Amino acid sequence: MRRLLSANLARLGKNHLFWLSLSALFALSVISMLNGCRQAAANAAEEVHYLEDYFFNLVPILGVFFSAFISLFLGTEYSDGTIRNKVVVGHKRSHIYLANLLTCAAASMLHVLAWLIGGLVGIPSLGLWHMSALQLCCYLMITLLISFALSAIFTFLSMVSSGKAVTAVVSLLLFLALLVCGSMIYNRLCEPELQGGMMITAEGMQMTEPAPNPAYLGGGIRSVYETILNILPTGQAILLANLEVVKPVFQMIASVVSALAVSVLGILIFQKKDLK
Repeated sequence: MRRLLSANLARLGKNHLFWLSLSALFALSVISMLNGCRQAAANAAEEVHYLEDYFFNLVPILGVFFSAFISLFLGTEYSDGTIRNKVVVGHKRSHIYLANLLTCAAASMLHVLAWLIGGLVGIPSLGLWHMSALQLCCYLMITLLISFALSAIFTFLSMVSSGKAVTAVVSLLLFLALLVCGSMIYNRLCEPELQGGMMITAEGMQMTEPAPNPAYLGGGIRSVYETILNILPTGQAILLANLEVVKPVFQMIASVVSALAVSVLGILIFQKKDLK
């Protein structure tokens, strides 16, 4: 497996798509943070903003880069017959799968590093983080584990499907579906318990007494929604972007368990896959 991993990392270093994706994410991170600095300067008289207010804004879309790169990077192994050749020379299928997973996870971590470095351009304007060092470490660790979970999901899709183009499309659509699902759950949880109203009277528009909001989730169903949001990688990313992480340990465990479960399933399927 060591040879497989070394070969994968060597190919990763020479992969033009990897460096293009890395550069694009870095540039996007810089642009996003500079835009945040501009907004903070414009609203400085009304509210004080800190680095973390804008730093994690890009976390929800990191999966777009992961899905595109991983599906195309691993899809090339099928189209070139590399995976079949690895099996022919005697490599175990489980080792091939794990080597690809670790390679893609490493590539995803480097993408996170590019995002992290790009966001540092906001320090001259916004200063360092105002959250505690422990909270910052938790946020960064959650981001890394989200990346690992998404890498496991996209590696699974790429290893069980032989079509590079189809896998790329399915990976992207799946990520967007997870992102929309996470956004919908988050928006439902943000519904207030009470809502005010407006009433037209002879004196004009007047506020009415707050009334129960029918869209508010309470009781057990709210706990179910919160649990799902904290399990979904995209849900965790949305909470990070809004600085609303309240269950960091649970989120970390959920990401690890999700990645391991998907990987075990992927290895079992790949063991029986017909490599033509």
